[in-house]
Amino acid sequence: MKPKIGPPLLHATATGLAPGRVRPLALALSCALLTACAAVGPDYREPPPVDIGSGWTLSLASERESADLTQWWATLDDPILDRLMATARAQNLDLRQAAARVDEARALRDRVAGEALPSVGAGASVNRRRQSKNGPLPIGSIPGLDATQTIYDAGFDAAWEVDLFGAKRRALEGASARLQATEVEAQGVRMRVAAEVARTWFTAVGAGYELHAQQATLSTLQQTLELVRLRHALGDASAADVEAAYTQWAAVNALLPDIQARQRAAVLGLGVLLGAPPERELALLDEPLTPWTLRALPVGERADVLRRRPDVLAAERRLAASSADIGVATAELFPKLSIGVGGGFQALSTGDWFDASSSRFSILPLISWRLFDGGRVRAEIRAREAAEQQAALAYEQAVLTALGDAERALGDYHGGLDTLQRRAMAVDAARKSYGYANTRYAAGDIALIELLAAQRSLHEAETAAARAHTSAAVQLVALYKALGGGWDAPAMTSQTTNPALKSTATVLAAPSVP
Repeated sequence: MKPKIGPPLLHATATGLAPGRVRPLALALSCALLTACAAVGPDYREPPPVDIGSGWTLSLASERESADLTQWWATLDDPILDRLMATARAQNLDLRQAAARVDEARALRDRVAGEALPSVGAGASVNRRRQSKNGPLPIGSIPGLDATQTIYDAGFDAAWEVDLFGAKRRALEGASARLQATEVEAQGVRMRVAAEVARTWFTAVGAGYELHAQQATLSTLQQTLELVRLRHALGDASAADVEAAYTQWAAVNALLPDIQARQRAAVLGLGVLLGAPPERELALLDEPLTPWTLRALPVGERADVLRRRPDVLAAERRLAASSADIGVATAELFPKLSIGVGGGFQALSTGDWFDASSSRFSILPLISWRLFDGGRVRAEIRAREAAEQQAALAYEQAVLTALGDAERALGDYHGGLDTLQRRAMAVDAARKSYGYANTRYAAGDIALIELLAAQRSLHEAETAAARAHTSAAVQLVALYKALGGGWDAPAMTSQTTNPALKSTATVLAAPSVP
């Protein structure tokens, strides 16, 4: 085994099987004692406590409960959404890429683990050669020695670098932590894909509700326009009244293409999210509209967000990997011990190839130590320590970002439910007003144009309610995503739980809104 390039090396060799048999045994025992040394560098400890406050900032009902966020879309009782989610989780290309990244990280981790084990190789060769009689070795003057020889050789070679100061152990710790971070990030992709599928489906359905309401409004405006034109022909309305009625009709009519385009674009986006051509789900445009019920969501303790968020868990695992990197760099300050062992059979005749007298054996212990390197190792240690500080700050930032996302999403959904409730009240009022107008029209107390005006107000209120419902549904998706919903938290999350993360469980207090 060739020594590494560097300062002068302290080394020893032992060959043969006879008098020095005790030396390899003593050397092996010495190696076993040396490998019992503790790994250099800092042992990883949990991240420092991060101040997360005392609880949610909104005035919510405090309860010790939390919704099951693993498959949160199942609570909406939408069979189409359930089918879309199942297909996306099986076929989405982002998820498949994330799975491939996990396989890559696992292979890299296995490679690091394999570096701690001896490497063994075997080979066999037949070498036919002729040496010069006029060369430095006087072949011609040595009786019985032919200038032309055939050498038969078979054997093995083994090499092992003893992990005296834990460099390989620290490298394995770092690789394992990076594998865990990659696994968590893959689950984060799964969470984002689920949220995107739900958001896109809600957008498509919401556009369908809005289109239906606008078409009803347009129908009412069409009746109003025809009535005004009839009255104009009879001399009861002016040309300006006709133009005003037409302007209202044209304004609503101009909205329909944009709504239809938004609905179609959302359905086309679903096809891509499902890992298929965009047009795969166009048949959903003809599906009946699916009603949802949006209600209060038990959000649990504030600290639960940090136990579920993939970005927080991945940041913690990167911090662990950075801590292990310090140990790998620190081990370069200490000696290294490598052991090379070789053996086999060598003969000039095939008949003697595997004879006991043709056996060969060698052992080469090699100790190397960097006595002077211009401060490169210590500079590398400082760089790894700085990287660990960056990872610690990145973890703290991930915690605060997660809390900020959850607070904003919670506030948005709270406001969305409030808006939806108020829109529902407006629809109820418009429906009652239309009922009164219809009664008065049947009694002959008002003209048809007044009845159509009340009907138009009802349709406009229904359109606004449809938009508010879609907005609240999208905000619900954002809240589930901010809370870390949509994936199964791995068992390792118990390692990342910070005892300082204490808060109160809360439930978003708002009435159920159809």
